[in-house]
Amino acid sequence: MPQRQRQKPSPFAVAYAHSLLELAEERQQTQTVEQELRALREVIETTPSFRAFLRDPAVGENERAQALTRIFQGNASPLVMNFLNVVNAHGRLGALDEIAQAYDDLLDERLGKVEVDVTVAQRLAPDQLEEVRRRVGAALKKDAVVHQYVDESIIGGLILRVEDRLIDASVKAHLEGMKRRMLEPNTK
Repeated sequence: MPQRQRQKPSPFAVAYAHSLLELAEERQQTQTVEQELRALREVIETTPSFRAFLRDPAVGENERAQALTRIFQGNASPLVMNFLNVVNAHGRLGALDEIAQAYDDLLDERLGKVEVDVTVAQRLAPDQLEEVRRRVGAALKKDAVVHQYVDESIIGGLILRVEDRLIDASVKAHLEGMKRRMLEPNTK
């Protein structure tokens, strides 16, 4: 299935993200910090050399600090700059993308949002996708943020992934279930 493979952030990433979120809330900058971290995560994901630089144990703290200042000074809020410097001082810049993801997750939780992956055989029309979002949100009593994926092999129906839960209501799953039941020996 072509869905996002999201791993749970490590406890230390959650701890860093939690501290940053508390500071951002105190300064009423949660959305600004979220946007800056999202942009930073995108740079890390799309620039392998930058990712390698952040993770390279041969690069010293001072060299990384100078690079962070050159790259982000004026492009990041003082809060995010300070945070980057703290993470650098603790040798955790290699996990910056994981920390940023943990921040997003914590903020979504505080805002009552839940990420939902929906896989369908054919792309849903906007009104159909909105109906899925509305129904899932109502069932979970949260604001559902829906990500749509297309996988023609499921034939029809849909597959929902909400956090660690998977609900497979695809035609393919129903057909496979029928096949298993038909091949089971009849014990009556």
